[in-house]
Amino acid sequence: DLEITPIEVMHYNLPIFAYRIGNFAYITDAKTISQEEEKKLQGVEYLVVNALRKEEHFSHFTLSEALALIKRLNPKQAYLTHISHYLGLHEEIQKELPPNVALAYDGLTIEV
Repeated sequence: DLEITPIEVMHYNLPIFAYRIGNFAYITDAKTISQEEEKKLQGVEYLVVNALRKEEHFSHFTLSEALALIKRLNPKQAYLTHISHYLGLHEEIQKELPPNVALAYDGLTIEV
């Protein structure tokens, strides 16, 4: 009884799918999302999105790009995934994040 909505995102010039499942959305390997596809994410309460590093990357969201998307969507809770060691140490990065954003980790479970 769950509605699953595919959302086209761009991984450099390769279209791939993110998914919205009820009030949860999972986006990885994304660099851009069209305004039309982003509309499908409105009202999402839980969001997982990639944030590879702080420096520009040709095929993945940077930390600032991911945070801008999170700000626009305003989920109750967001988790950053597909992060590299170039992002920085967990404790230091977590201090830079808004209260509704956390770094994802292996074994994380999200109840929706």
